[in-house]
Amino acid sequence: MTSEEVLKELQSLGQDSIRKVLLKHGISEPLYGVKIGDMKPLQKKIKKDYALSLELFASGIYDAMYFAGLIADETKITKSDLQQWVKTARSQGISEYTVPWIAAESRYGFELAIEWIDAQEESVVSSGWCTLSSLVAITQDKDLDITALKKLLKRIETDIHKSPNRVKMAMNGCVIAIGTYVAELNEMAKATGKKIGIVEVNVGDTACKVPSVLEYIAKAESRGSIGKKKKMARC
Repeated sequence: MTSEEVLKELQSLGQDSIRKVLLKHGISEPLYGVKIGDMKPLQKKIKKDYALSLELFASGIYDAMYFAGLIADETKITKSDLQQWVKTARSQGISEYTVPWIAAESRYGFELAIEWIDAQEESVVSSGWCTLSSLVAITQDKDLDITALKKLLKRIETDIHKSPNRVKMAMNGCVIAIGTYVAELNEMAKATGKKIGIVEVNVGDTACKVPSVLEYIAKAESRGSIGKKKKMARC
């Protein structure tokens, strides 16, 4: 399919009610208002298409940018592509999900995450922490830099409450991810969660809540899923 054909298909799937929900959650125009579930048949049809994903992301249309992540080819995407994506991700749905998912699945995940968390722009920093969250979820512990992750937990403990709004949310999520997916660091993540306590994030006029590190990890422990990895970051 061409990018024009995909855009037409996505536009036809748009719903005004979904547009209103997305706008309330801080998503920037232009957008069609497509449910993620309604994208799945089209994703299944296309599977992965590197060139098409770049064209759709460059369209600037939220739904197309999100869909670009669903069909991106993590084996072909370049560091330059990902740098371009993170710079042009205007909405948190893209900067905190689409870009981190593909960055984590690519060969550049860790190095870009470390670079991005030291950036100046709030959205880029959030992308960095979210990339780390996705990375620990799909990478076997033996292939992770455990020493670096320990230092990052300490950094979160020190910096989280003085960080920008969405960065606080991303850092909190990173502690949860490390505690859930990296068995060796489960106890340290819980200790970090206890020290940081309640994390205040302005979520606007939505019902969203900042998940409790201790409660979230406890639920994973009760399911017996600590250390169990995901097959892929994107969903």
